[in-house]
Amino acid sequence: MTRLDLKAALTRRALEAGLDVVGFLRAADAADQGEALARFVAAGHHGDMAWLADTAGRRRHPLALWPEAKSIIMAGLNYGPETDPLARLEKRRHGTISVYAQGRDYHDILKGRLKTIAGWLASAASCEVKVFVDTAPVMEKPLAQRAGIGWQGKHTNLVSRRFGSWLFLGAIFTTAEIEPDAPEADHCGACRACLDICPTQAFPAPYRLDATRCISYLTIEHKGHIPRAFRRAIGNRIYGCDDCLAVCPWNKFASTAREAKLKAGAATSDTLLGELLRLDDAAFRARFAGSPIKRTGRDRFLRNVLIAAGNSGDAALVPVIEPHLADASPLVRASAVWALRELLGRDEARYALLKQQHAPAEPDAAVRAEWEGS
Repeated sequence: MTRLDLKAALTRRALEAGLDVVGFLRAADAADQGEALARFVAAGHHGDMAWLADTAGRRRHPLALWPEAKSIIMAGLNYGPETDPLARLEKRRHGTISVYAQGRDYHDILKGRLKTIAGWLASAASCEVKVFVDTAPVMEKPLAQRAGIGWQGKHTNLVSRRFGSWLFLGAIFTTAEIEPDAPEADHCGACRACLDICPTQAFPAPYRLDATRCISYLTIEHKGHIPRAFRRAIGNRIYGCDDCLAVCPWNKFASTAREAKLKAGAATSDTLLGELLRLDDAAFRARFAGSPIKRTGRDRFLRNVLIAAGNSGDAALVPVIEPHLADASPLVRASAVWALRELLGRDEARYALLKQQHAPAEPDAAVRAEWEGS
């Protein structure tokens, strides 16, 4: 089988397996990301994501991860939403969940399909294969650009002329020789819509991200207290943020996801803050079983919900927030204090009473600091 025949067969099988786009590159042709990644880490823009620094050496180039790789197959799975993600930001009594997390965990869906394709390739071409879906130090977006699937926009995410902002990415590394595709060019032009819409100014420059200011990072990856400077900007975003993706003009060519499992379910579409605030650990795990949200844990999720509650302007949430002043988690307690302070506003007498009942003694410094407003 020639390299072109192998490529045609793989493309056909990828589409038959339910993938939406596939591209190919020579492993040796991948751009070395070492310098850019080093600048990102040196600036501290990776925040709590220590694994980015720990695995920087293997991330810089595919051959640093697997020297025997000859070709890389990049695959994309469309998760385009049915409605405008920005519209939900106006519903302040509801929490907004990033489109990528509204359905089932994409890692399982995409990895299963890639393993099927990789198994066929290993047999047909008598080669070795490795499948990666966000489970190894692989720089998927630069590889996808080199494979012709899309380009990294000014917001650093992948943009496709066919699918806009909405592609999950996975990779198959192989020792087989496959005819490569031409890389995709950058089609952002003078547009800076994604940079200008960011509520926390997380882009110090085009094509550069400071993750420590990014709402997706703060509500998903960050394990501690969210800095006060960003809490009001978070609005009602309780898991991730789609602003820079949703505003991209290339989305006019996007289509909704074909895969039913990626569409929003009841757990992520019915997100009244009052109901979410009542979740204990068991209820949280049951509600978000099979969802990427489950990985954050109940405490961090409630931290996010409490911040959204504080931004809601809905004083009717105060009785639902108050029990969290006695929560076992200092993270939840501190977030509850902030939410109450925001909602009660000038009701100083009521706030003083709550403080008298719940303000902690040593050593709960973070919660005490919230009561003091410092």
